[in-house]
Amino acid sequence: MQKITFLFFLFVSTTFFAQVKGKITDTNYRPLSFVSVYLDKTVTGTTSNDNGEYVLNISKKGNHTIVFQFLGYKTFKKKVTISSFPFELNVELAEENVQLDEISISTKDNPANRIIRNVIENKEKNTDKFAKYTAKFYSRGLYKIKDAPEKFMGQTMGDFGGGLDSTRSGIIYLSETISEIKFQKKPKKFKENIIASKVSGTDNGISFNRAEDANINFYQNSVEFGNDLVSPISTNAFSYYKYKLEGTFYDKNGKLINKIKLIPKRKNDRVFNGSIYIVEDDWAMYGADVSVTGAQVNIPMVDVLHLKQNYNYANKTDAWVLISQSIDFKVNVFGFKFDGRFSSAYSEYKFSPKYEENTFTNEVLTFEKKATEKNAVYWNKLRPVPLTIEEVKDYKIKDSIKVVRKSKKYLDSVNKKQNEFSLLAPITGYTYRNSYEKWSFSYDGLLGNFGFNTVQGFNTSLGFSYFKRQNEKGKWWNAGISANYGFSDKRLRPTVFFSKKWNNISRPRMTISGGITTAQFNSRNPIMDLNNTIASLFYRRNHLKIYEKGFAKINYSEEIKNGIYFSSSLEYANRKPLFNTTNYSFAKQSNTEPYTSNNPLNTTDFVNAAFTEHKIATLNVGASIVFGQKYLSYPDRKFNIGNDKYPTLNINYTKRFGASNSELNSDLFVASLRQDVNAGNYGNLSYNLRGGMFLKKKNIALMDKLQANGNQLDFPLDGQLNSFGLLEYYKFYTNDKYAEAHIEHNFRGAILGKIPLVNKLNFHLVGGAKTLLMADKKPYTEYSVGLDNIGFGKWRFLRIDYVKSFNAGIKNDGLLFRLSMFN
Repeated sequence: MQKITFLFFLFVSTTFFAQVKGKITDTNYRPLSFVSVYLDKTVTGTTSNDNGEYVLNISKKGNHTIVFQFLGYKTFKKKVTISSFPFELNVELAEENVQLDEISISTKDNPANRIIRNVIENKEKNTDKFAKYTAKFYSRGLYKIKDAPEKFMGQTMGDFGGGLDSTRSGIIYLSETISEIKFQKKPKKFKENIIASKVSGTDNGISFNRAEDANINFYQNSVEFGNDLVSPISTNAFSYYKYKLEGTFYDKNGKLINKIKLIPKRKNDRVFNGSIYIVEDDWAMYGADVSVTGAQVNIPMVDVLHLKQNYNYANKTDAWVLISQSIDFKVNVFGFKFDGRFSSAYSEYKFSPKYEENTFTNEVLTFEKKATEKNAVYWNKLRPVPLTIEEVKDYKIKDSIKVVRKSKKYLDSVNKKQNEFSLLAPITGYTYRNSYEKWSFSYDGLLGNFGFNTVQGFNTSLGFSYFKRQNEKGKWWNAGISANYGFSDKRLRPTVFFSKKWNNISRPRMTISGGITTAQFNSRNPIMDLNNTIASLFYRRNHLKIYEKGFAKINYSEEIKNGIYFSSSLEYANRKPLFNTTNYSFAKQSNTEPYTSNNPLNTTDFVNAAFTEHKIATLNVGASIVFGQKYLSYPDRKFNIGNDKYPTLNINYTKRFGASNSELNSDLFVASLRQDVNAGNYGNLSYNLRGGMFLKKKNIALMDKLQANGNQLDFPLDGQLNSFGLLEYYKFYTNDKYAEAHIEHNFRGAILGKIPLVNKLNFHLVGGAKTLLMADKKPYTEYSVGLDNIGFGKWRFLRIDYVKSFNAGIKNDGLLFRLSMFN
């Protein structure tokens, strides 16, 4: 019955709502996809699908002129008289005869350069013509996979939602969105309201196809397309491109169109390849047919991204506006071969909207009520681009099987396979799931928390946890127990926790925990366990200094207002000093330095501890403020996207009290300011400023003092903007005032890309400076210069920095190797 209903709706909706339909082919009868189809002298229409099929909604019978426009083919106008609906009109498009005028060839100046200069000179004038507008926006996202592997790293991959055929190929993601958009040029504002959204095979139908993400605007100097690329009509475009006039032709209105080939000056620059089309005299974009490689956009897994845009002339505002766009991509990584397309269509432009004072807010995306619940009749009435047979089949199959896959019988069968206990489970971990009841029970394997330090020796943890999802809007609770055991100190340290979250809007979350654990003397945790394990076992360097803490703690956090995040915690702890219990290492002591003690204040003292055992309570109250934070309002969640125009401010107050020795009590204020600034074609600037002060200078314990994050590793696995490159871990600490500043600029290809031969390496130049000020110590500063994006082919994850430091007349320098993903 369900299949019959689906086919009935499909037939009815096609018959009554698809007034003009047909198929578009070339002269060899091959279907042409993404052809713009619209009524003459309008900017409202449709585009053809992957099979060349189109559907154009026309409200009135009678005489009409329908235009078919596609880059590389002659624009075709067809006068028709419609007496009844549906009206079928199939057309053939001939390839455009692009000719190069002999006069153009004989000119001294490159004619393409003259055209581009005129476009650059007229950018403001042209974009002012559509400085305000509203429009309807339609987008479709499609991912396909070919020869999908059945397993990856020992894990079964499944059938990717049920869309695979016998060769494990097919559609794995299909989504559609219809929305209303509002735009304002100065100051730049954008708002989108989604009126219909669907995803094949899902109930919630929340598509992530956003109009703002699809806004590939060549009139801007920096074009956001996977990465910030240099526009071929940027004000500094001649530093990155050469141009060639491939030919000219006339459009349907007799306008001369210039086809300009883009020739990147350097292969690996963040630039486009392909062609753009420019309207003579208007000096406006007519179309674009360009591509970029994964190397150019710094997405190694991508082979190529292909972008096509079509513009149309709007009589009312004398402007050329975007009416359709497609982004095709190919991905080949770890045996997975993906390809796909995101296509977009713009219609119903209005160029003189009257905006209310509250039209534009920080909420840049909203969903209409029941936007995800539209039926097939609705979609076939409004969908401007018809579905292909393959897409219809995907919706049909997945809509049928999603009911089955929600059933207890199916979920139990899936869980039965997932819950199989392997021989390696005691080492790697194991999870038992009940998907129908929405709970899981997990065991953390021995391998996950395995490490080494000189206090505990080899140590690992065993843990059990239970997770229960209470609804689909982010409400859940989680509880567990874990025990860490050190094989050298023969000490078992158990901890327990309970955590609860209420929703995905403000994300209120509370955690209660307690037990016995070890903690670093620097509460900012500058040393990763993995870093210390490698340094100790292979080089006999034990940088990690820890103490024992028996504690009971409660945490609470929530976004109390857009962009304002509140966090708090209250802890009561018993702190005990620890000492080395092992001298073991793979490295022979005769060839390396001996292990230092666990006393960070005196690493040669193996008898005395850095502090005496004590009990103390700690209250933390903090707030993070993301100024001007923009956000997306989905039906079941709030998704924050920040605002790169403004920094993020963090403020924290810490009160330590209840200690038997009142000198250990303290009051501390810490604030930080950080921001990533997009410098467009000139790279990215990042900075992090941090400072703190105690209300009263007292003889407090080392772990409560303000400390900087140092580094004594050649290959640290931590963040560049949070630590100093050559500073000893526990050299700088204070119970008074302190401030630190980190600044870094990644020029990407702005400098090295202009140097012959060097530009072929596609390395990125990075410069940085850091400083540290403490009330009772002389300033410490560092300067660095480095190369990022080092590697081969797609795999460019390495970064090398040369760092020079200055402190109290002492200079030091060194090389640091990092993985780019940790910067």
